[in-house]
Formats: sequence, C-alpha cells, structure tokens
Amino acid sequence: MEGLNPNKVKILSNGCHDPILEDGGELNFDSTTHLLHDYMKILDERATMLLGYPHNIYCDEYVALAPLLRYHLNNFGDPFTENNYGMHSRHFEVGVLDWFSKLWEIEKDQYWGYVTHCGTEGNLHGILLGREQFPDGILYASGESHYSVLKAARMYKMECEVIGTLLTGEMDYHDLRSKLLLNKNKPAILHLNIGTTFKGGIDNLDVVIETLKECGYSQDKFYIHCDAALCGLILPFLKNAPKITFKKPIGSVSVSGHKFLGCPMPCGIQIARKKHVDILSRNIEYIASIDATISGSRGGHAPIFLWYSLSKKCHTTLQDDAKRCIQNARYLKDSLRNSGISAMLNEHSITVVFERPLEQEFIHKWQLSCERDMTHVVVMPGVTTQMLDNFVIESGGKDIEVAVMTKEHGLNQLEEAEIDAIVAEIETEKAAAEAAQKGPAERNLVLLKFILNYP
Repeated sequence: MEGLNPNKVKILSNGCHDPILEDGGELNFDSTTHLLHDYMKILDERATMLLGYPHNIYCDEYVALAPLLRYHLNNFGDPFTENNYGMHSRHFEVGVLDWFSKLWEIEKDQYWGYVTHCGTEGNLHGILLGREQFPDGILYASGESHYSVLKAARMYKMECEVIGTLLTGEMDYHDLRSKLLLNKNKPAILHLNIGTTFKGGIDNLDVVIETLKECGYSQDKFYIHCDAALCGLILPFLKNAPKITFKKPIGSVSVSGHKFLGCPMPCGIQIARKKHVDILSRNIEYIASIDATISGSRGGHAPIFLWYSLSKKCHTTLQDDAKRCIQNARYLKDSLRNSGISAMLNEHSITVVFERPLEQEFIHKWQLSCERDMTHVVVMPGVTTQMLDNFVIESGGKDIEVAVMTKEHGLNQLEEAEIDAIVAEIETEKAAAEAAQKGPAERNLVLLKFILNYP
C-alpha cells in the first residue's frame, strides 16, 4: 500500500477551516458529506499503518451503538449516587467498575471508582488521593513514568523524587531504597508503572513493598498508585505474569479503556480504596450529589461502550487477545533481529523497542513514537503479522544490504532492483497460496543487515 498523500491531507485540512456555504449563505451539505467521506478514507488508510501508539484501532463492533449519539449523556457527580438528572449512564458505569473490582480483587463495599476521560486523569486522581492522605508526603516515580506524573507533581506542588531505571525501563530499586532512606521523616507516595510508556517495563510491586518495609515505612506511611494504562488488561490473562491485586497494600489502579480494550473515544477506569476517597468527597447541592472526581462532568457514552465491549468479550476472548499480541510482539522482535536491527522486548510486554530509523518519512508513515535514538512498535490486537512483515521489509529503505534465502540457490547478495522484484514475487506467491488455501510460499525473505546511520 502506498503512503498517505500529503497533498490530499493538506487540501482536506484547508477545507475544514470554514463552513462550506452555498451562494445564498446556506450550508452545502453535499460538499460537507464529500469532505467527511474523504476524511474517513484517510482514516482507513492511516489505520493500516498505526504501529507506534497503543491504540486498538478497529472499532467496527461499536457501530451498533451509533443510535446513542442522538442523546446527550452526562455522568456528572458520584457514579454510585442517584440525583435528579435523568440523561446519564451511571448504571452502565457501575457495571464496568464492578467488573474491574473483581479483576483486581477488591470487595464491592471496599472500593470506589469512576470512568475517566483518559489515563492521565487516572494518574492525576490516584496521586491526588495519596497527597490528600499525606499532605507532606514525597512523590516517588521512575524516570520512565508517563509525563502526566510530573504534571501532577507540578499541579499539586508536591516534592518529587525521580527514581533511576534499569535498561528495561523498570525502576532501579537500589536508587529507590537510597532515596527512601534519605527521606525517612516523610511519608512516601509511590507511582508504579505496570508497563512503562516507551519500553513496557513493569515495576515489581512485591519488591517495592518489601523495600518500603526494609526502609522502615509501615503501611500507614505510604500510598501506592499503579498506572496500568496498557498492561492492566493484559497481565491478568497471562500465566506467571505479575499480579495486580488490592490484596496487596496498594491504594489505587488506573487503566485506559481506549487502548487494549479498544473503546473508540479516549477514556479510562480508576479504582481506589473507598476509605481513601472519603477525604476527597464533597457534597454539591447544585447537582444533588457528592463528587470526588477530577473533571466533574463526564461523558456518558464511554461507560456504555466499555460495558458493551466487556459484555461481548468474555475472559477467554481477552486472554486470546493478550496471548496473540505477546506472540506477535515476539515475532516482530525476532524479525527485526534477523534483519540486523537491535531490538528489545520485555517479558509480558507487547512493546518492541529498537533502533530509530533515519528517514522521517518512514517514521511518519508508520506513526512511530521516538525517543532519542530509539523507537518502538506497540503490537495491539489489530496488528497482524502481515502488517509487521511489511513494516520490516520497508524499514530498510535504500540503505539496506539484503540477502534472499531459497531452497534452490542458498544465500545470495542482491541489488536493490532485484530485491524489489523478489519481494513482489514472494507476495504474489503468498497471495496465490492463500487463494488455494495452502500454506505460505516456501521461499522466505531474510533481511540480514540494515546499514542505517542512526542519529
């Protein structure tokens, strides 16, 4: 598939700035419809090349909920408190919260939560709960934490200790220990990553709890918020994976609803111990409810979309999705390494980290997220091995030394024109084999070495 035409995007963007009017000043709905149709064609094309961000882009299952867009739904106030406003979806919201409370093992009468607008709001709320419990507490977070953590520290004017990290992105527990001991006179508010944003590193909750204990912090002297934005719906369905559970002394957990689960609008789920939320709750006469949320008004459509998805996807389906993504992530890591590209994949992670490509056009086409000399691919449920094959083949650009392995001819070095011809021939063979319901073609393209000048 060819890349997205920049001129097409530019024309479309320019056309969106002003309403499209007829000569008489009335809206030209034919032109408006045409503009939106072109926009959806662009989205269809971009969706096939979204690899750098953790979004489950295929939302066809939610089309059945389109009639709900006729209604304005607002879930302001407490999800568990009835008020006089009837255009809400709080019952669906509570159903979603109950589902996650069971997943993370906390009793119904012991938890409180709500559907947030995004993962950042979950972090803001979790850290706020820690700050309210310990006004003089110090926030501890690793340098690989989401940018919203330092944003929260600035907003709440909290003292913050940034903890070093290991190569995997996981917290450096020796550094944590030294900083905890240095500040023993103040409570600790810890933000733990259950999958870091860039490398997918998982902070070890058990090691952190043991470190707190060894440093003399009793359970009434620390608060732990777990940021499980992506992995919160992966780890519970993998064997021998780290466990997120309120049976351990954590205060809150947040997860994104638009990532692994695939809700079409950004949203998240925040679950916390009810005893920590009470200090934050305020009675608001205007809405005839109490409120302990960050945002106040909250969209009522997202809870229904989340409820609908969880109702259709049983635990077995979620487990299959998680296993398939793990398998495909390993497939990509191996493909990159076989192509001569250094690549890293943490255990229980779907985020493959590797060397940053030189060409900005390639980065833009595949919508890669980059940091310094690294980039990554997040292998979400909608990502197929065919997409990954195309990505690896294209990632070499023109600065690639390639070999093709065949049963007949062994290993041979090829020029660029020959490479293009072989790639096209292999794709034709694959298509013919699939059409005949046979296995893939026997000949495999082996990319042996990338010669790229990385910044």
